[in-house]
Amino acid sequence: MKLNTGIKHVPRIVVIGGGTGLSVMLRGLKHKPLDITAIVTVADDGGSSGILRSELNIPPPGDIRNVLVALADVEPMLEKVLEYRFRTGNGLAGHSLGNLILAAMKDITGDFVTGVKELSKVLAVRGRVLPASGQAIVLKAELDNGEIIEGESQIPLAKHPIKRVFLEPADAKPLEEALDALREADAILVGPGSLFTSILPNLLVPQMAKTIEQSSALKMYVCNVMTQPGETDHYSVSDHLRAIENHVGCRLFDYVIVNNGDIPADVVERYAEQGAAKVRLDLDKVSELGYQIIADKLVLFQTYLRHDASRLSGHINRLVKEWLSKEEVKRHVIRSPDEERANPSRSSSVL
Repeated sequence: MKLNTGIKHVPRIVVIGGGTGLSVMLRGLKHKPLDITAIVTVADDGGSSGILRSELNIPPPGDIRNVLVALADVEPMLEKVLEYRFRTGNGLAGHSLGNLILAAMKDITGDFVTGVKELSKVLAVRGRVLPASGQAIVLKAELDNGEIIEGESQIPLAKHPIKRVFLEPADAKPLEEALDALREADAILVGPGSLFTSILPNLLVPQMAKTIEQSSALKMYVCNVMTQPGETDHYSVSDHLRAIENHVGCRLFDYVIVNNGDIPADVVERYAEQGAAKVRLDLDKVSELGYQIIADKLVLFQTYLRHDASRLSGHINRLVKEWLSKEEVKRHVIRSPDEERANPSRSSSVL
């Protein structure tokens, strides 16, 4: 009997992270035949997000706004409007209009998560955008000298390496809809983004990492291209992976996607002046940890280094398709004639 390995539904992918890196990647991923759910960190406490968070008692809207704009199907001018940041005005200076709209949507709908959903409809967002938790979370870090730093915006300013990060409250409630999305996912993608202040705050929300670990989905991690001063100084790819394992207590991913393309010397020098360097790809150590590696030239340089969204999303889409095809073949059951007669309504293959 010929196996039918065609994928019969749009693959469901859950993308987890925060910050600029996640938004850049989603701009490419939304053009692939994938059903996207983005789970976004709610630990930001700086700038406009921090002010709205403390004054209105809402989850910080900044990363949510960035992801909504990245996945939206809107005119370029509307995107500029949402990203517009007031330069003057008593109480307005520093706020982005998109953040203010999200705050307003919370008041209009009575709930932040519902407000995000309703704004998603207005913006014709391709997929779903969900906060990791419906409540604002405080991120704290213990440094290697024992000092405790409070606040996502303050952690990178510390003068000592980070030993661990943790959440307050420790029993913060995950958004049940986010957990359901993980349980139903065909693929789960974490990153790119700041390791300690964008990635780990999501994974440390109770039940989040455990749900990922228990999932049979394809699990991928996109590593940052450059180290981040005050967070991942001198980190290699394996250092990023070990930090995640040490925080969640297990290995979560099947694949790690990394950049192995050259970066122009003048760009390297420019980043070195800010204390950043290219993340070293230590292939042997990554392999020893049990990860499969996808390495390619994945960077573009304009004003800043960014992931090549088109090339990166191409690799992700290919891995998802290959994974689902293999899983379907593994689930295919060839049954005996006696079993077929006993249960004629059952199909001999799982689609």
